[in-house]
Amino acid sequence: MTMIFEPKATPTVDIAGTDKKFPVNRIYCVGLNYVDHVREFGEDPAKIKPVYFMKPGDAVVANGVDVPYPSHTKNFHYEIELVVAIGKRASFVSEADAENYIYGYAVGNDLTRRDMQLALKDKGMPWDPSKGFDMSAPISTIHQASAIGHPKHGRIWLSVNGDVKQDSDIDQMISGTAKIISELSELYTLEPGDLIFTGTPSGIGPVVSGDLMEAGIDGIDTLTTRVR
Repeated sequence: MTMIFEPKATPTVDIAGTDKKFPVNRIYCVGLNYVDHVREFGEDPAKIKPVYFMKPGDAVVANGVDVPYPSHTKNFHYEIELVVAIGKRASFVSEADAENYIYGYAVGNDLTRRDMQLALKDKGMPWDPSKGFDMSAPISTIHQASAIGHPKHGRIWLSVNGDVKQDSDIDQMISGTAKIISELSELYTLEPGDLIFTGTPSGIGPVVSGDLMEAGIDGIDTLTTRVR
């Protein structure tokens, strides 16, 4: 079979403690999944169900790599998130069995054109252009679950130019990682190489060109990204 052009290389993420790479398939994201973040929007966490959306796999950006300030926004936001890396095909997986499909964990930053997102929401239109743009998914190295276990607690934080903006704990997620995997596996067949950004706590806000974002989750990693 002859291709009409050379296919693009598969995007990859580094794996901690090894020279192997994690080939990225899809990136799933969870919105409104932290109690404090839901309250930040004036909503009742008991009445909110997390929502799912996607970014393209090639939106990943390695730790320490600068990202450009994107076009079509004047309100460019950060969102620190726990990222789950899927290691086995998963379809209609039970919540009790979900952790068996996790390869590892990383720290991610769900970069967002916030003004565009809000305008699209007001019109009842999809969020895609506000979330799934080029270089919108900075991510740390992936740490294998076999080495760090399956974290249920741990500080999650993000600072801009040294000033802490987000500061919470991953135990504040409304839907934990197992529930997210179970629900997503009923909507899609999860494949090895899929990444799941599991939502952000309160404190989201804007960055401008030159700002340095540092984001970490205890027991996993710290992600550093500068806006250029």
